[in-house]
Amino acid sequence: MEATDYIGPLSLVPASVAILLAFITRNTVFSLAVACLAGVLVAGEGFLGFPNLLVGALGNEDFSWILLLEFFIGILIAFFQRTGAILNFSQFIENRRMTRKRVQLIAWFMGMFVYFSDYFSPLFVGSTMRALSDRFKISREKLAYICDSTSAPVSILVPITGWAVLVAGLIIGMGPIEDPGDAMMVFIISIPFNIYSILAVVMVGLIASNIIPDFGPMKVAEKRAMEEGKLVRDGAQPLMGDELTSIEPFPGIKTSLLWNFIFPVLLVIVFAIGSVIITASAKPMEAFMLAAFMAGIVMRIQGVPLNEITTTAMSGIKGIMPAVVILAFAYALNDLSAALNTADYIVAATEGWLTPSLLPMLAFLITGFIAFSTGTSWGTYAIMIPIAVPLAFNFSGDELNTMVYATLAAVAGGGVFGDHCSPLSDTSILASTGAASDHIDHIKTQLPYAALIGLISVGLYLVIGFSF
Repeated sequence: MEATDYIGPLSLVPASVAILLAFITRNTVFSLAVACLAGVLVAGEGFLGFPNLLVGALGNEDFSWILLLEFFIGILIAFFQRTGAILNFSQFIENRRMTRKRVQLIAWFMGMFVYFSDYFSPLFVGSTMRALSDRFKISREKLAYICDSTSAPVSILVPITGWAVLVAGLIIGMGPIEDPGDAMMVFIISIPFNIYSILAVVMVGLIASNIIPDFGPMKVAEKRAMEEGKLVRDGAQPLMGDELTSIEPFPGIKTSLLWNFIFPVLLVIVFAIGSVIITASAKPMEAFMLAAFMAGIVMRIQGVPLNEITTTAMSGIKGIMPAVVILAFAYALNDLSAALNTADYIVAATEGWLTPSLLPMLAFLITGFIAFSTGTSWGTYAIMIPIAVPLAFNFSGDELNTMVYATLAAVAGGGVFGDHCSPLSDTSILASTGAASDHIDHIKTQLPYAALIGLISVGLYLVIGFSF
């Protein structure tokens, strides 16, 4: 969709409609569709602008990439289930004297281990731990929270991920940062100042170990799961189709935990990390494509009929479609927000408040609000880093100091904070998908935890700011 003339506060209409309807109706697809329609009307495109928006937003390389990524992930999960690999993995873990607390802690550790892709992490952890967490009556909302809060926060804290490469790439040429090496060093030094992301990961461990007891809607969800055995609430719409969750292991075929589970997972990990090291670009879609093909070949060698393999693959694609539909509308809404200059309006309305002492705190809040409104951290970074970091250098006299590091980290953490609070976030959608949770229920139960950490982050950034 082409950019429109500056329309000020009206640019907030699409995101506001989507978020409001999502919490009122608990129907994400309906909310996003209405928001897109409202947006094209605000843009003056009329009703015909709606299909034009979808064609423009979805008929491009970016959406094709995520569509293929989702398809290959769905196929791989289906292969895991058809070979009994996930069941074997669950039994292997359960034989280690599992308890409800230990299952949650294992999911937490797995989320931190699979750090190289915020898309892979929530889907992998959710799909592999779901059977085990179901057995110990852990609510799907709790599993989705663990998946979500150990994916993007960890990805932005590790310097060998696509997130790190993006952030470092955006600050090249600012102040004394002359090349990628300088930029990556600045990113690494800023990591301790990324308060929200660090606390988000720590809090998952504290919640999982019950050092901090559940509170808010999550407490209600956990009580329902433990006392009534209902892993999702009555009337919930889990974000994964029955075609994928109901796949049973293929009878009469002896499968292997090593070859049917560990081998494909290692392929994904080695390929994804290797691509970052060699090409400085994470390639999760290609990694999953390779793993899915190799998993299919292993199944055929083990005696699974070819027709059964292709049928299972199609079930995986069908099962992942609820997430694909929501992601499609989220992409369209993001494209619409860009055309309406939503982020520009937010920045213009707030940049006059920026002072040296308030810069890190305001950078965190503004970035969080933009990410909340658009559902994308990466797009928000592309908007905020070129604004906030040069301001920090201006205040520091073009020197690398605490103000610059704290401001860069505040933007990095703010993007994750906004994502965690937004029903439009792609990573949160994938967390709901991996855990087979109702998406709005996931956001509602995670929101108080994210808000608490966000409030602490605001306070600490104020302390840091007034120490300059």
